[in-house]
Amino acid sequence: MSTQKFDPNNAQNLLEIEKQFAVKAVEQAQTYWNLLEKVDPKDLKLTKYDDEIYEHTMKLFPELAEPPHDKVVKIDEDWMKSDEGKKRWREFMDTYKDKVKDYNFGSLIRTNAEDEYGETNTIFVTRIQFYAFEIARNRLGLNAKAHEIAKVEAEKERLKKEKEAKAAEKKKKTKP
Repeated sequence: MSTQKFDPNNAQNLLEIEKQFAVKAVEQAQTYWNLLEKVDPKDLKLTKYDDEIYEHTMKLFPELAEPPHDKVVKIDEDWMKSDEGKKRWREFMDTYKDKVKDYNFGSLIRTNAEDEYGETNTIFVTRIQFYAFEIARNRLGLNAKAHEIAKVEAEKERLKKEKEAKAAEKKKKTKP
């Protein structure tokens, strides 16, 4: 067995592992969107550390705490992934490595809180970054529009299924 220390910056990506991570990230995004549909975001609790994560985020990233909270509504991926951003986020993340399960797993987040998940409104972040932004969005009322969009989508989907069921029943009755 090799005694070399693992260097994540030089690790090779295995396609099958990447696919599994992507599937998990999509499942988490779908679950979160379903939660936004069913629960008023101001009442949503994502972890038992929500208070701590929120306070720590606002302290370490004071630019996110500035009203009207534009940097929380619309995530600037370049800011997050700049050299300085990476350093600050790494410091933030390290605080939760022994507290938050899967804190460094990949998660999908909406870059604009006022819109749904989609190809142009989604980036890949770590789970703790997802929590930092979504807890802030929920506490500050910035997910209210997403909540309304999710409810409207769910109602449309319900009506579509109802219509399909009626059509199938009608077709069943008219067959000899």
